[in-house]
Amino acid sequence: MNSTIFKTTKYVTNGLFIKKALELKLTLEEFLVLTYFDNNQNYFDIELLSKNLGLDSSAAYQTFNSLLSKKLLNIETIKDIEGRMIEVVKLDNFYNLIMDSKITEQKVETKNDIYSLFENEFGRPITSTEYEIINAWLEKGYTEDLIKGALKEAVYNGVKNFRYIDKILYEWQKKGFKNLDDVNKHLENRNEEKTPRKELFNYNWLDDEE
Repeated sequence: MNSTIFKTTKYVTNGLFIKKALELKLTLEEFLVLTYFDNNQNYFDIELLSKNLGLDSSAAYQTFNSLLSKKLLNIETIKDIEGRMIEVVKLDNFYNLIMDSKITEQKVETKNDIYSLFENEFGRPITSTEYEIINAWLEKGYTEDLIKGALKEAVYNGVKNFRYIDKILYEWQKKGFKNLDDVNKHLENRNEEKTPRKELFNYNWLDDEE
């Protein structure tokens, strides 16, 4: 039975790197090779890779090709400082997977936060239809800030109605508002022209005309 003895190295990595490697179910050898190149060891040299990781040349070559086939790394030819053409290893594809996962997690956290806020403000669980309406707002590009602001205004005015909130968001989008600061600036400008003073959450946006 063949066994591989791995050398102790000084290479380091972070939690996101490890988490993605686990999600992809990489072998220990694949993880070590990725970690090796992640630590700025980017010159393509199988013999050096084999020596530094304690892998035999065959195992190093097989593992490297496995990562290539999974498109987790690639080889690029560049000029070094002396003008010579050399091959370097890039982990951009693997890094992009890590970033995509992070962005997805953030979106899920944002959505859950918004859904919970609606349930707290309405005092009941939201329906599947209401869930889809909120999801559609997010997909249209309405910011979390604006959605929360429209919800708070509806609650303030005693109108716990998704159609009302949707109309508010539509009017804000039509005016080019990106966040609540834009909404407040609009009110401030209108207040300079009209009396009495209007405040956010006490303004009839559906009758607001430029």
